[in-house]
Amino acid sequence: MDKKYKKVAVGGTFDKFHKGHSRLLEEAFKFGDEIIIGVTSDIFGGKKGDIDPCDTRMSNLKDFLSKYPQKFSVVRLEDSYGPTIHETEFDAIVVSKETETGARAINKIRKKNGIPLLDIIVIDMVSADDGVPISSTRIRKGEIDRMGHILNKIRNAFR
Repeated sequence: MDKKYKKVAVGGTFDKFHKGHSRLLEEAFKFGDEIIIGVTSDIFGGKKGDIDPCDTRMSNLKDFLSKYPQKFSVVRLEDSYGPTIHETEFDAIVVSKETETGARAINKIRKKNGIPLLDIIVIDMVSADDGVPISSTRIRKGEIDRMGHILNKIRNAFR
């Protein structure tokens, strides 16, 4: 896909910032001139369990994003949709296969509101060394590190 978009959305919890998060953001920057990154708030993101505070997650993101020359903004998300359901300037959204249904829900709302639909760019999940997708949950459990390397080989051998 060679198309370049003016404004691209991407969102997530971005807890325990890992290789999968990097890949998602790298793809967004390949396609967009301006990237808006939504980060779940403490209340909304806290539904996933024991996660780092939103300010910490946003700060970690900004450190990673400093290497990109494009314009970007990091915004707090209080729900699954953020500004994508009412701002007409968005052209596309970058999601993982895991979150594609959320992007489709956003487009349903945009259609209902008479706003042009977003192109949905779906990327594959990044797998850990064991072939299972890298996730913040697995990192919190001590199964893998942020790069997807297995940490507890003895416990995993008895699965």
